Amino acid sequence: MEFIELILINKLDGVILKYPHHDNVDGTVCITGHHLILSSRKEGVRELWLLHKNIDSIEKKENKPINGMAQGGSLFLKCKDLRIFQLDIGTTTELNLVAQTLENLSNIQDPSLFYPFFYRHMHPIVENGYTLYSIEGEFTKVLASEDWRLSRVNQNYNICPGYAKAVVVPKCIDDETLAAAASFRQGGRFPVLSYRHNNGAVLLRAGQPLSGPKHRRCRPDEAILNSVVNVGMKGIIYDLRSSNSISQQQNKGGGSESAANYSQWRIYNRSMDDVDNQQQLLESFSKLIEACVDKEISSDKWISRLESCGWPESVRNSLHTKAESVLIHGTRGEDATLLVCSLVQIILNPDCRTIRGLQALIEREWVLAGHPFGSRQRAGAFTSQPRPAAAPTFPLFLDCVRQFLEQFPCSFEYRQSFLITLFEHSYASQFGTFLCDNDQERSIRGVYTQTTSLWSWLNQPEELATYINPLYDPTPNVIWPSVAPMSFVIWEELYLRWLTPQGTEEREEQYRAIRTREQQLRTQAQQMRRELFDLAQQYYNTEKTADN
Repeated sequence: MEFIELILINKLDGVILKYPHHDNVDGTVCITGHHLILSSRKEGVRELWLLHKNIDSIEKKENKPINGMAQGGSLFLKCKDLRIFQLDIGTTTELNLVAQTLENLSNIQDPSLFYPFFYRHMHPIVENGYTLYSIEGEFTKVLASEDWRLSRVNQNYNICPGYAKAVVVPKCIDDETLAAAASFRQGGRFPVLSYRHNNGAVLLRAGQPLSGPKHRRCRPDEAILNSVVNVGMKGIIYDLRSSNSISQQQNKGGGSESAANYSQWRIYNRSMDDVDNQQQLLESFSKLIEACVDKEISSDKWISRLESCGWPESVRNSLHTKAESVLIHGTRGEDATLLVCSLVQIILNPDCRTIRGLQALIEREWVLAGHPFGSRQRAGAFTSQPRPAAAPTFPLFLDCVRQFLEQFPCSFEYRQSFLITLFEHSYASQFGTFLCDNDQERSIRGVYTQTTSLWSWLNQPEELATYINPLYDPTPNVIWPSVAPMSFVIWEELYLRWLTPQGTEEREEQYRAIRTREQQLRTQAQQMRRELFDLAQQYYNTEKTADN
């Protein structure tokens, strides 16, 4: 397919752009295979470059005819990054042509036609983001121990299409056992190591067991799990589903672990059905944004709609995490499982609170772990078309991290703008990091060789500096977030940023000044203590000499 077949009109003069908190712009629209570009001849007016993939929905409103003659109308472009643009177009014919062209281009589904395959980075790449956070590199210390090894049983993606080629597993478990266990887990997602804490506690993740109505068992799977539990101890399995959901899955061939067969494990249910239900989560997100963009609503009704949309509850539910040696799984292990595993690591591991640490976490626990970004990020909060596999699971994760930042503002190297950048690029980007549904698809389509990694761009020194939190004070401590309803904050800097002016930068500068002053006073106090100590030493030495 050629882009030219989809572009019914490529240039149009006299288009008026209307956008909140900006003056109207009278300019020329150009439509390319990947961008809508609006430029004005007036000095000081920035061009608008909008990726077609960023367009979530297009609403067309024709003006009332005058004397039976059509008078053009407006296009409302609602974007996945939550912006809403209004384009006023003079004639109805041109209005329809632009609308149809944008519909054609924004609904392209073939990843090989997406912009990352056509984008060429203008500056030299210092480091290749695709090789920066390999499984081997991330688990160097763990692999140096006597307990764990790197397995390439999935080298050809035959065992689990959703896993990467290499996974970390117990050293005493051979590849034949892994392959046998994979046939017992949803999607072939056999138990693999997600994180090992300094105290030796481990976090594993997997897909649901396919025990079915007859409660089928799998000894290889049991052997994998039992190998990580010390003698006399018990591990914990957290099944992220309600009892009702487990029963439904069991009737379809799925199910949960049996206490009789997994006697070395305690089994608990922690329902996160709202996260694993893609349609429900997307509806919740849509209702949240719908409430945020409603300018006519009263404060009381806004708060009521905010709470009833379900999104705050999903965030609070996700923050109920535990720090024990556990196996975590839901149904497929692609959404709630990855979300909880990631949040646990941010709570326990201070490295995940750094910029590069968060990049590594996302690469390891989302990209390489098989979160289907291509399907999940296909639609946003404004979508008007049914997208069964679309769901804002990754944005939910970012919102949870935002709650951490609110409660522990000095414990994170990155600021909110870094999370917002990740949100934007997960939906539409010139970089290939979030393309496709899994590592296998990215390898087949040439993502790693034909596109640029988002991390390559973010890690450039001049770019990295813009995301540094001025309040950052590294701490090795575990951070336990409050999950009380009053602790939840609406992420204004993301959900309301296009509607109301944000003073984030000014506030952070004030924090920076306060922090700098505090450090100066601490330095002065330490200096005065040293001087006082020296004076005391001189005094006591003088007294001692006088006594002699």
